[in-house]
Amino acid sequence: MAGVILDAGHGGYDNGAQFNGRREKDDTLRLTLAVGQALRDKGVPVQYTRQTDVYQSPIEKARIGNESGADYFVSIHRNSSPLPNTYSGVETLVYNDSGIKAEMARNVNRRLSEVGFNDLGVKERPGLAVLRRTNIPAILIEAGFINTVKDNELFDSRFNDIANAIADGIVDTIGSGQQELGSTYRVQIGLYRNFSNAQYALNEALAQGFDGDIVYEEPYYAVQLGEFRTLDEAVQLENELKQRGYDTLVVKK
Repeated sequence: MAGVILDAGHGGYDNGAQFNGRREKDDTLRLTLAVGQALRDKGVPVQYTRQTDVYQSPIEKARIGNESGADYFVSIHRNSSPLPNTYSGVETLVYNDSGIKAEMARNVNRRLSEVGFNDLGVKERPGLAVLRRTNIPAILIEAGFINTVKDNELFDSRFNDIANAIADGIVDTIGSGQQELGSTYRVQIGLYRNFSNAQYALNEALAQGFDGDIVYEEPYYAVQLGEFRTLDEAVQLENELKQRGYDTLVVKK
């Protein structure tokens, strides 16, 4: 089954584009995690270049993608223009406009246009390291202009629809024959209204050697660890976490 590695653009001291206190690195991380969950729900194996607010150079992001074993690399960004409220819409960037990556880019744009974005097309950007240095088909999605009020309003009001649209565009490309996953079990260690609080909790868990991510379940951010086919496996992790002082809940997906 084809797998995807998702890259949240920027991170750490690299805020990306900014507008009225809004930072690209925050929008991209939230959206990337939501897209990842939508893909997992459709049975697509997902990895991430980052799940927290850390800096990685574009070359490092490409290296992580190449070493991941994934079949596709999808980087998520927000666009920006020199003057606010000048442009509106989504565009997807590729190294060159050919092959399955170009097909995926068009499918993603089409799905996002159904949510309400203007489709600004597929553009070649051979100079971008995450597109030039990846050894697997790669696209970079510019999910609306961060300095255009109209696009931000759509980004916030239709956030889940946007995440699902990107996931649908990817699945449209890699095939409809993939089977959705059966029930899986995860251990939840926190539920937060504030994304930064969820991120802090995840960072602590990752630092202790656990594997997990943030799952957006409107209006909350859930920090969930592990992913198991059996309840017994999840309970084993839950017991270990309880011994370390965590409040836990096993959830079935």
